[in-house]
Amino acid sequence: MRAKITYFLTAAVLVVYFVLVGTRGLMLIRHGTWLTVTFGLAVLILPVIGIWFLWANTRFVTKANQLAAELEGEGGLPVDELERDGYGRILRDSADEVFARRKAETEDAPGDWRSWFRLAVAYRDARDTPRARKAMQRAIALHEEKPVRV
Repeated sequence: MRAKITYFLTAAVLVVYFVLVGTRGLMLIRHGTWLTVTFGLAVLILPVIGIWFLWANTRFVTKANQLAAELEGEGGLPVDELERDGYGRILRDSADEVFARRKAETEDAPGDWRSWFRLAVAYRDARDTPRARKAMQRAIALHEEKPVRV
């Protein structure tokens, strides 16, 4: 719940920032000289990119959470079996072992979104965020029966 509150607060702050930047861009365009119009257009690009990025990430998180809820309903969520040190950090050897099992599961069933979801969790536990995101994107695409990019 704390993560959701943080996410929504951050998103709200970003939207306010985009509005402020957008109004400044419009003010520059209204000034009317070639220089201010050019800068105004350049400034307006930033909120457009930011809004797209925020929308894409919100959509990704929403879909990943839907998959997690569905998998939980089936009783297929991965169990946290990772060994931790005294500070609660995951031990590398433990993460590697779980990751190897998840990787083998995914290789055995490459068209199963559930195995890709569990692999994404293993990547996240191993602190490999780019691969975790790619694996989750693949799980989402397989779940939605969309073409999967290789």
